[in-house]
Amino acid sequence: MSPAPVPPVGARIRQARLERGLGLRALAREVGVSASLVSQIETGKSQPSVSTLYAITTALGISVESLFEVRETAAVVHALAAFAADPGRRIGPLVTPGERDVLELDSGVVWERLGHVPGTDVDFLLVTYRPGGSSSGSGGLMRHAGTEYGYLTSGELVLTLGFDEQVLHPGDAVSFESTTPHRYRNDGEEPAVGVWFVSSQTVQ
Repeated sequence: MSPAPVPPVGARIRQARLERGLGLRALAREVGVSASLVSQIETGKSQPSVSTLYAITTALGISVESLFEVRETAAVVHALAAFAADPGRRIGPLVTPGERDVLELDSGVVWERLGHVPGTDVDFLLVTYRPGGSSSGSGGLMRHAGTEYGYLTSGELVLTLGFDEQVLHPGDAVSFESTTPHRYRNDGEEPAVGVWFVSSQTVQ
């Protein structure tokens, strides 16, 4: 089965911006990038980095999850209804590798959505950092609402968290509040791949 089509991220960002009555320059000022870059992202001529994507969604008051294509197929609806009728049954929507929604981001980062429960703002992702890839093209740290959990399955990934820097190896796991300034980068020669779970809810 062929990979799922890349969702029109730029078009969804533009729609959210217009719904909020924000101009290109106003959004660019809030995000801290040029209006030209925002325009290129909206028209699909450029892809945002992870940090820019989070900055845009925060400024627009939307979730990253909302930028993925929603697959409310009859099979998904049926599975959810069956689960609701009998919560004890281990049944739910299955996402096969060929059905994953994919976001190709700037700076060598790829997100593949592993699943979604309607009505929740949670990113359940298979994340790939290609050699030289980074969550921020400029090298700056990012911060956003929520909590973040990650488990590295292959390769090595450098995590900068606040004033600390650690190298993640296969089998290593991390968890922290996403409001803490952070950045990921791959200094190795092979892709760094892991499973990430990011909730938009901040720990009280």
